[in-house]
Amino acid sequence: MSVQTVLVHGIRTSATMWRSQVAYLEEHGHPVTALDLPGHGSRMAEDFTLHEALHTIDAAVRAAAERGPVLLVGHSMGGLLSLAYTGGAERPPVAGLVAAACTSLPQGAGLRAYRLFARAVDSLPDRGLWLTRQMLAATIPAENRADFQAGGYALDMQDTALRSLAALDVAAAVPRIDVPLWFVNGQYDQLRLNEPLFRRLAPHAELIVVPRTTHLVTAMRPRVFNAVLALAIATVEAQAEDS
Repeated sequence: MSVQTVLVHGIRTSATMWRSQVAYLEEHGHPVTALDLPGHGSRMAEDFTLHEALHTIDAAVRAAAERGPVLLVGHSMGGLLSLAYTGGAERPPVAGLVAAACTSLPQGAGLRAYRLFARAVDSLPDRGLWLTRQMLAATIPAENRADFQAGGYALDMQDTALRSLAALDVAAAVPRIDVPLWFVNGQYDQLRLNEPLFRRLAPHAELIVVPRTTHLVTAMRPRVFNAVLALAIATVEAQAEDS
């Protein structure tokens, strides 16, 4: 049975942020599902709730698990949700987890500062879209620059989603994760804040820091991130053969 990869996007964006990864996986014959969380992408009209976000991940994982072992991959908010889900009280059918750009606890002063920054950007006349496009143009390769915005930006749900993340007990969930786990961070990612803590919580996890990248590690260095996925898939495949 082939390893099934399930991709969970970050805040504001959608399943389209994974286009480079989906193309790579499909080209190499690896089944993949990129989902949209509530309030994002094809589900922009819905309200974001933590319960529905976790339910969305669970439904995608369980459907994929019927076809083979599941590699769950999450970026930013999607990474935090995937950590909380995989390390939940009831163990889900996840055989491996890649958590990208999410080694920061979504609580306290850090979360408050991020919400204030997001609100300030949202208060700009164009809700920060010009600033976002300039940042993408300066950092993302031209061939996949449009991927983050292709599914639309979930600006109306951003603060709701950020506030909801505070209810996640990621610090309790991470030590319960006993499947192969990779933390992938950009060298200049602001969400590396609690990286040492995450390493202590999951001493078996691999930490991969990608040079010359920021928070958007999947898009800035897609070939490097795809290589991480290939490593993770090979690891899950080998584990399934041994079991």
